[in-house]
Amino acid sequence: MLDATLKSQLNTYLQRVSQPIEIVASLDDGAKSRELHDLLVEIASLSELITLRADGEDARRPSFSLNRPGADIGLRFAGIPMGHEFTSLVLALLQVGGHPSKAGAELIEQIQGLEGDFVFETYFSLSCQNCPDVVQALNLMALLNPNVRHVAIDGALFQAEVEARQIMAVPSIYLNGEPFGQGRMGLEEIVNKLDTNAGSRQAQKLDAKQAFDMLVVGGGPAGAAAAIYAARKGIRTGVAAERFGGQVLDTLAIENFISVQETEGPKLATALEEHVKQYDVDIMNLQRGEALLPATDGGLHQVRLASGATLRAKTVVLATGARWREMNVPGEQQYRNRGVAYCPHCDGPLFKGKRVAVIGGGNSGVEAAIDLAGIVAHVTLIEFDSQLRADAVLQRKLHSLVNVKVITSALTREVLGDGEKVTGLRYQDRTSDTEHELALEGIFVQIGLLPNTDWLKGTVELSPRGEIIVDAKGQTNIPGVFAAGDVTTVPYKQIVIAVGEGAKASLAAFDHLIRTSAPA
Repeated sequence: MLDATLKSQLNTYLQRVSQPIEIVASLDDGAKSRELHDLLVEIASLSELITLRADGEDARRPSFSLNRPGADIGLRFAGIPMGHEFTSLVLALLQVGGHPSKAGAELIEQIQGLEGDFVFETYFSLSCQNCPDVVQALNLMALLNPNVRHVAIDGALFQAEVEARQIMAVPSIYLNGEPFGQGRMGLEEIVNKLDTNAGSRQAQKLDAKQAFDMLVVGGGPAGAAAAIYAARKGIRTGVAAERFGGQVLDTLAIENFISVQETEGPKLATALEEHVKQYDVDIMNLQRGEALLPATDGGLHQVRLASGATLRAKTVVLATGARWREMNVPGEQQYRNRGVAYCPHCDGPLFKGKRVAVIGGGNSGVEAAIDLAGIVAHVTLIEFDSQLRADAVLQRKLHSLVNVKVITSALTREVLGDGEKVTGLRYQDRTSDTEHELALEGIFVQIGLLPNTDWLKGTVELSPRGEIIVDAKGQTNIPGVFAAGDVTTVPYKQIVIAVGEGAKASLAAFDHLIRTSAPA
């Protein structure tokens, strides 16, 4: 089940286990149960502190729980947690086995203080890079609070449940049988959603903070680089980020970040955050900018957050990045996460054996069509232009696939559905002006990015495309306010460029700071 390299790595990790672990498997006579049993036997053989029982009585089979003898932790996997979820399995083994979590003491105390009964179910896919964050967060909560129970369910293996609940996007989280959330959610975000008073308490703390020398708004590659360069100057630095890592968290394979031959988005995002934490930087996560306010009489720039708090700083670096561009057609919002999706790597396995469309003929769209062709019954790629814009090597691969059809010069008009889920798509042939309908169960939108600047309209100068206009140093039209990364007019939206632009904007902001006022 585990190759020699993976087995060696797991063996090394399990040396950190200090308390007995009991694995209780619930199996049947199926092939997947035999596969899971073989995996669990291998894991148990790597540590004397791990025991395996195969007499579990859980209705979901195959599944297994992780526990300490005599305890009732309520942590379960339904399916075989390989792929991206293998990390979740390893982490769960370590934490059940006594290895401490990296969560902060205040957050742990908040989890332990939650009152009530919380039964969580998370549906994941093995190819979803967003799912492990949710699975690992809820597993830790189950470990820390006896009122919390969690089962992580492989949606591809438990298709009947997925169909019954009409789940078309992962991760999908249920609490006590009701929908709780969809998409990437970190530990702090989940806890704050349960602890209804957390937001107001956090806003009061943020309001009381002293002014920063440099405030970075955004936690992607540009924001991380800006924060590091500022902190290395010894000035008071803060980062307010809606989610640290930004768009990188939704990127699967990264093969063009110089000096790193290959990595994955979530891994790079974690590395960025850990690097920032090596310095004296005040990281304020789950904080979304809502308005850039006029400077105070003392010359301090003000950023009002969605929580209601206001942060003040002598200089500001705006690095809020970009988000997936939407089609803006009837039905898109109604069927979002009910057939309309934006991450083929995450949600593709949920459409196994079905007919889907990919909107967009650039590299992202063609790559999505190629990936999906190996999972679904048929892919129709729809491109507005008269020809595809993807690299030639990708186009050759796409045209070699027998279950892919390409339609060019097509304008998507409407997402069709039955009130519950997507049933098709209506498009207009731009050469003949005729309209056509496709019968589909899924639509993957891959038509580029939009800058996150809605909250800045009427303040900094924006381009017709909504990007922040900056000069060669990252300076905006407001003295002391700089910008960097995908949110700006700088061309070629690449991670490596965003990192460089973040560093440059930070250096320019520091130069402005020392010329106009003394840093704290």
